[in-house]
Amino acid sequence: MVSMMGSRAGWRRRAVVLLLVAVSLSAMPATLAAAAAADSVEAGREAEQHTERISGSAGDVLEDNPVGRLKVFIYDLPRKYNKKMVTKDSRCLNHMFAAEIFMHRFLLSSAVRTLNPKEADWFYAPVYTTCDLTPAGLPLPFKSPRVMRSAIQYISNKWPYWNRTDGADHFFVAPHDFGACFHYQEEKAIERGILPLLQRATLVQTFGQENHVCLKEGSIIIPPYAPPQKMQAHLIPPDTPRSIFVYFRGLFYDTGNDPEGGYYARGARASLWENFKNNPLFDISTDHPPTYYEDMQRAVFCLCPLGWAPWSPRLVEAVVFGCIPVIIADDIVLPFADAIPWEEIGVFVEEKDVPKLDTILTSMPIDDILRKQRLLANPSMKQAMLFPQPAQPRDAFHQILNGLARKLPHPEGVYLQPGEKRLNWTAGPVGDLKAW
Repeated sequence: MVSMMGSRAGWRRRAVVLLLVAVSLSAMPATLAAAAAADSVEAGREAEQHTERISGSAGDVLEDNPVGRLKVFIYDLPRKYNKKMVTKDSRCLNHMFAAEIFMHRFLLSSAVRTLNPKEADWFYAPVYTTCDLTPAGLPLPFKSPRVMRSAIQYISNKWPYWNRTDGADHFFVAPHDFGACFHYQEEKAIERGILPLLQRATLVQTFGQENHVCLKEGSIIIPPYAPPQKMQAHLIPPDTPRSIFVYFRGLFYDTGNDPEGGYYARGARASLWENFKNNPLFDISTDHPPTYYEDMQRAVFCLCPLGWAPWSPRLVEAVVFGCIPVIIADDIVLPFADAIPWEEIGVFVEEKDVPKLDTILTSMPIDDILRKQRLLANPSMKQAMLFPQPAQPRDAFHQILNGLARKLPHPEGVYLQPGEKRLNWTAGPVGDLKAW
């Protein structure tokens, strides 16, 4: 353990040993190989070649097939709510909020789709709330709730199904920073709260944090969009040495939106930089090199700290590239937590413990690291984090459907009595009530 080594050199030597165990040593530089314990060699070679499946419910849920377990009716909304937005600004297809677009495309040709609303278990309204972008490519926070509200008014006026339940058998994809609170800054998201008209609907969203006003009970937490084809194009041979101990690329400060510092990432990213910018075990920088994906495949640990929101595409990238995710976001609720064994594949570090990150990682038992790597090598684990085109078995699309299927049958209480209303159509901030 690091605490027993008593010196900075001690934990550096241990990190070298951990690196060697994590890779095929025959490919490592000779100087590093000589520094490792001889009994680490065989374990390292075995780790590269083996995968492991979680036994019991987690592994089984990952492999569920939703077809035949639910039927979804898709509202045919005017193009202004979805396709016209993409035509206007194609950046929507590539940013981390793009799950709302690809979920729509997937469902249009999915075997769970029904054209008969009377036999539907779920109703889906394809609204692209993150596709009206600023010149910098960020969703306009004042537009998103107006778009959603307008779409709900449209479906409630044209079809009878919303009014039967006030939306309790409907689901919406809300991949915004703070879900259906529709703002990228937490303070303003909390002030706005979830759009009142969505209080009874099921939200499929990237944001998840325990005991937070922007996460309602029953929501399905999904991974952010990361482009599968782009990642596939950057794959390197699986026996490539993992010669980087800790890797991170991204902002440490956001001076444009947080000029005084301390608010962005609740100070966790600033702490990373101040404590480890000169640490040789930490390859961290604001630079985003063209070898970013390749570098993640050469790393043992990939840092996944919160930013403005607790989630980011780094989590997806880490899992896909077999890099152990180090999750620094207190109380985060992770994607498909009933299917993916996050405690077993990742490392959780409280925000206050960031200054001790070197000790935490270099103190990890080698057997624990090897097991996390074997679990990450499981193809099902990677597939569940992706939105590929075309869709593939066990991918994120299917995990969403599995989540919806597990919520069936709807309880009798979702259906309203004739004339009964549960939602207040005039509730919410005045700005959100403006026409779109």
